[in-house]
Amino acid sequence: MELRERIGTALKDAMKSKDAERLSTLRLINAAIKDKDIALRGEGGEGAVGDAEVLAILGRMVKQRQESARAYEEGGRLELAEKELNEIRVIEDFLPRQLDEAEVAAAIDAAIAETGAGSIRDMGKVMAALKTKFTGRMDFGAVGPMVKAKLG
Repeated sequence: MELRERIGTALKDAMKSKDAERLSTLRLINAAIKDKDIALRGEGGEGAVGDAEVLAILGRMVKQRQESARAYEEGGRLELAEKELNEIRVIEDFLPRQLDEAEVAAAIDAAIAETGAGSIRDMGKVMAALKTKFTGRMDFGAVGPMVKAKLG
């Protein structure tokens, strides 16, 4: 559980350095991970999420904060938008580097070739292949239309 350990270490460091803003965000991350652990136990799972699921949780947290920051900016609440953006920066410390457009295009081409996709009906296979390899490294909301365009 390397990612979980990194988050725990960062939490302790933030406590020691009395960095209240970073500490608050790290506690939110920890709480989200523990919530997922509890949900898995309720479903009869082993009760501990792996790194892939932690990455998915972090990705959702970033997306939520981006939407909130946008809404705050539109409402003229710039101090709240700035707080959301600061939380995004803390969360992104634990996410792998995002792929650039050229890397995303190459990954899509490779996934299409790997799955043997030939039409739009195979889009699910391509997206599944991309998600297994690139979770947390690309925005699948933006990738979907790109895959659709290549298959369609």
